[in-house]
Amino acid sequence: MAVGEKQMPGRRPRTLKHSTIHSCAQFGDLSGLQKRLEENPSLLNAKNDIMVQTPLHVAAGYNKVDIVKYLLEWRGPEKVDLESKNMYGETPLHMAAKNGCSESAHLLLSHGASLEAKANNGMTALHLAVWHARQALECGIVKTLLEYNADLSVEDNEGLTPLNHISQGRGSEELRELLDQHIKEQLKIKALKACDEAKAKMAQFEASLSNIVGLHSLKLQLHKWARGMIFDEKRRALGLRIAARKVPHMAFLGNPGTGKTMVARVLGKLLHMVGILPTDKVTEVQRTDLVGEFVGHTGPKTRKKLREAEGGILFVDEAYRLIPAQKSDDKDYGLEALEEIMSVMDNGKIVVVFAGYCEPMKRVIASNEGFCRRVTKFFNFDDFTTAELAQILHLKMNFEEPNSSLYGFKLHPLCTVEAVADLIYKGTTEKQRKEMNGGLIDPLLSNARENLDLRLDFDCFDAENLVTITMEDLVEGLRTLSK
Repeated sequence: MAVGEKQMPGRRPRTLKHSTIHSCAQFGDLSGLQKRLEENPSLLNAKNDIMVQTPLHVAAGYNKVDIVKYLLEWRGPEKVDLESKNMYGETPLHMAAKNGCSESAHLLLSHGASLEAKANNGMTALHLAVWHARQALECGIVKTLLEYNADLSVEDNEGLTPLNHISQGRGSEELRELLDQHIKEQLKIKALKACDEAKAKMAQFEASLSNIVGLHSLKLQLHKWARGMIFDEKRRALGLRIAARKVPHMAFLGNPGTGKTMVARVLGKLLHMVGILPTDKVTEVQRTDLVGEFVGHTGPKTRKKLREAEGGILFVDEAYRLIPAQKSDDKDYGLEALEEIMSVMDNGKIVVVFAGYCEPMKRVIASNEGFCRRVTKFFNFDDFTTAELAQILHLKMNFEEPNSSLYGFKLHPLCTVEAVADLIYKGTTEKQRKEMNGGLIDPLLSNARENLDLRLDFDCFDAENLVTITMEDLVEGLRTLSK
């Protein structure tokens, strides 16, 4: 009824008719909203012109519980959009939170609304609920969100958590006490979860590490890195702010066949598994992959490989070939490639592993000051003993990949590590073992399988015999290799 207008006797006051579905949502006109939706179901998620809000935004912000419930349970062809965002990037839950509408928030959350959705300013519903509680001196909406385990550690665009938004003045004691209590509980839960995950990762790490034969100093270093990284996860779960951990660049020194490339591949997987590297890729390169034939070719060629390796490991095999053994008047392009690699070693985007023979690598280390400053971990890959070679043979037979020619085959029980070690000791020379190291295992096993095929009778139908490599096969395989 307009101001000054008199009501005629016997007439009821005129009811205000709401012209849009949004006004129906704002004023709680359920019947009007129902009518408009039945006439035009596409209005369910329609957005108004100025605030870009859906009817659910409006109803939640004004705590029109009946409207919110009706919209959430709407059975039309289209479902209500719980995560629709207005001009400020706020969802309906944000609207309920910043206006202290606990009942609407409860309904939204019970229907699956995202607690951790962020508005354009990075605030979650809990950030806004704390802002409301601070103004209204009433914590109901905060309690509702905490009942659904809203995360107290989430930061907005200014790096502030919900707790940081509480003023130090009087009247905030109850709110601060409430949040303090819940954040301790949440940190405890996160720490327990992180601890369980850490144990699982460590078990997986140890299993992977057990497949590396020898190399005790390297395995000890990997063990330290893994434990440190896993404890860092636990520290962060407890809310501690700590510096990011970086892996140093390394040099692998040793003869061919001592496992340098294989360890680099394992290293990539392990460092990714414990969160040190974002990927597990290992980009393997040699001089020919980096160095061009003409002036101006080496830089782009090397930079391309560096881009490929970002987020993982760049493994530079026979790295000593990048530095000439003798000084020359002409510029060697290998030095240019090395300089390109060293130029990115400080940016933290890549871990570089240089590998090669011990003596030539010592020359590289001594001749380049930048190399020594950037490469701080050196690991010697000693020649394998016959016992270690026998262990490698057993590991290869036990963990063959499906695409391997030895997949599905096994060793006879008499082919023990001791027996195989004795066979290798007697069937090879020290010079041969030093030159080949682990490189003699694959051809040995390949020859042994060929001997198995040669030895078997076509009338053999015993499944075990068809896939079992015996000591006789290994003896013949080694003899063929020695020839």
